[in-house]
Amino acid sequence: MTEILWTPPDGGTRLDAFAQEARPQASSYPELWQWSVDDLEGFWQAVWRHFDVPAVGEPVPALADDAMPGARWFPNVRLNYAEAMLRLPGRADDDVVVVGRSQSRDEVRLTAAELRDQVARARAGLVRAGVGRGDRVAAYAPNIPETLVLMLAAVSLGAVFSSCAPEFGVQSVIDRWQQIEPTLLLAVDGYRYGAKDVDRRDEVAAIHAQLPSLRTVVHLPYLDADSPTPDGAITWANLTAESAPLTFDRLPFDAPLYVLFSSGTTGLPKPIVHGHGGITVEHLKTLALQSNLGPDDTFFWFSTTGWMMWNYLVSGLGVGSTIVMFDGNPGHPDLSMLWHLADELDVTYFGTSAPFLLQCRKEGLRPRDVADLSSLRAVGSTGAPLPAEGFRWVYDAVGDDLQLGSVSGGTDVCSAFVGAAPTVPVYAGEISCRALGCAVDAFDDTGRSVVGETGELVITRPMPSMPVSFWGDADGSRYRESYFEEYPGVWRHGDWITITDRGTCIVTGRSDATLNRGGVRLGTSEFYAVVESLPEVADSLVVHLEDDEGGAGNLLLFVVLAEGATLDDELTSSIARELRTRLSPRHVPDAVHAVPVLPRTLSGKKLEVPVKKILRGASIEQAAAKGALTDPTSLDVFVELRSRWQ
Repeated sequence: MTEILWTPPDGGTRLDAFAQEARPQASSYPELWQWSVDDLEGFWQAVWRHFDVPAVGEPVPALADDAMPGARWFPNVRLNYAEAMLRLPGRADDDVVVVGRSQSRDEVRLTAAELRDQVARARAGLVRAGVGRGDRVAAYAPNIPETLVLMLAAVSLGAVFSSCAPEFGVQSVIDRWQQIEPTLLLAVDGYRYGAKDVDRRDEVAAIHAQLPSLRTVVHLPYLDADSPTPDGAITWANLTAESAPLTFDRLPFDAPLYVLFSSGTTGLPKPIVHGHGGITVEHLKTLALQSNLGPDDTFFWFSTTGWMMWNYLVSGLGVGSTIVMFDGNPGHPDLSMLWHLADELDVTYFGTSAPFLLQCRKEGLRPRDVADLSSLRAVGSTGAPLPAEGFRWVYDAVGDDLQLGSVSGGTDVCSAFVGAAPTVPVYAGEISCRALGCAVDAFDDTGRSVVGETGELVITRPMPSMPVSFWGDADGSRYRESYFEEYPGVWRHGDWITITDRGTCIVTGRSDATLNRGGVRLGTSEFYAVVESLPEVADSLVVHLEDDEGGAGNLLLFVVLAEGATLDDELTSSIARELRTRLSPRHVPDAVHAVPVLPRTLSGKKLEVPVKKILRGASIEQAAAKGALTDPTSLDVFVELRSRWQ
């Protein structure tokens, strides 16, 4: 029996209130979930009514066409995401609703009234600059209040927003924004990452030069308050100089809200268009019902503006929570820094990545011993599977009475398919449940639904936040190929998942990075949990090179060594012993190689598939787009190594 680490209290959550209102006959979360996916019409109408979404028109039908792709949601309503967010339910005008912490400047706090005023001013500035409905507004800016204000201002008038974090290189930005042709760009002069100043003025100039669609550049002196304004640009102060009434253009449910981009490891990043309505109802549902967030909460999730979790974080405003925006190095001066931030700001929900939690564990950090975390009631984890050891560390080192919400979803839906709920237990190493309204299933090789077995993560019925489209994909072919090619009418997400008979879930890595030894599929996440628990190993990546003639092939493990460690026979034997005893003999690699750095996307995901392609003979250019990598040189070593397996 899997260990239960947290048991929910009896009643009193936002989910309890919703269930009593919408489906009182459901006696458990599994029953509520089953209703939510069987009766999409009834469930999403109930969500709409429960949150009293500001709109005109009747929310009937909720689902006019349930085809995938091509579902049509709420065709008779018009709404605006910014209006739903700036309603700030349960908050007074003088309540602080945004806290901006930065390593580049002093803290910024905005009350509800100040946030609305800033958005109204920015909206007026956009109108003066000629920005209108359908225009694209871009931000090369960090996770700071100005980026939030610009986004809300742009979408309030029907413009389409997109952001890239300023650590993105020029080519990464151009690969994204040349596809959508923005007319206005907000750009910072630079930023401070820990103790290091990073000047980005040359990058901004290069980006500007390659985006002929730009009519206006807005300069934000962020690193240096006295940095000169580039020729032809205006300043953020200019843009927000004039006060104005705050108004919202109400738009069709599927009107474009913002464009998020896939990591773009092979080819151009996919420009994923999300809609006003889909994001509004999905985020209200997820934040309030799955995470139990409301006006009494202070909500933090570590993210940059290049990751969908930024969009998710700022939607905390829609349920009345105070949101904490942080920009900087989360490990400076050490890994306790974010936990101290949680202490200082009385954070109630602390969101981060699984790699961050595992690194804290590896370094022996005990946050509860160095910070007062008495306000903390929940920790969120995403970005990679969190193994059981990570779960146990949270309950031992952070707090034994909080809820750990391990979640998994994607940029594609800007939300989670599977995650937590305040009415279900937390089991070690398992994601607690499937999210309401998400018809998550596991398919075996024949397309059959399986329980208790690893299969492809699929979504069998539409979700409102599935992409409206891909930008520029006029006939929808790129969209269909991305999700619906394998199983017509069923969304294939590209992850391995096991759904237990309790309804919990275990995600074991990307299905396109499958390890298959002797006909047994092995997930990558369990490898990494074991290998990276060794003090000598700082990072690891595993790939399986199949034998074209049906043999066992080669299972190859690449490790980045901790400072002072050496990959000798003793360490190689130790790795093999740990994998054999903690997992199985099938998990023991055929070879272990030390490399200086591993390839990761700008959002931190490991790139097993490009490594495998290179080892199979592909060029770096064929395997991955260098601009999508945190270190463009990280694939070079695999070119040098591949002769051993060709």
